Amino acid sequence: MTTDERTGLRRFLDRLTATDSELDAQELQRDSAKCGAVPAGQCSRGQIVSVSGRLRTVAYTPRTNLPTLEADLWDGSDVVTLVFLGRRSIAGIEPGRQLTARGRIAIRDDRKVIYNPYYELEAPR
Repeated sequence: MTTDERTGLRRFLDRLTATDSELDAQELQRDSAKCGAVPAGQCSRGQIVSVSGRLRTVAYTPRTNLPTLEADLWDGSDVVTLVFLGRRSIAGIEPGRQLTARGRIAIRDDRKVIYNPYYELEAPR
């Protein structure tokens, strides 16, 4: 058996034993890499990045001084929170939706955040 055959067999066995969430994370990471996005797990404070993934949660946070819409973007490696300042809702920004967001990474409460990102929604699957 050659090294390539062993590697292929190992990948096949890994897929058979992986959980649904692990397979989903691997698929999201592949899709993210295809569009040239930076994995969220590799992003650091101050970087201008393009991240791609699926929205897990979307929440409107009414604050006394400035309302915000916050959406958690999961790319299979980590979560980046997208914060839209002064917005109550945005058409198409909903849980389960795929999108690519660009902006500067900030850290808030030990979480990666992009404020008012430029974003592109992908067609629903």
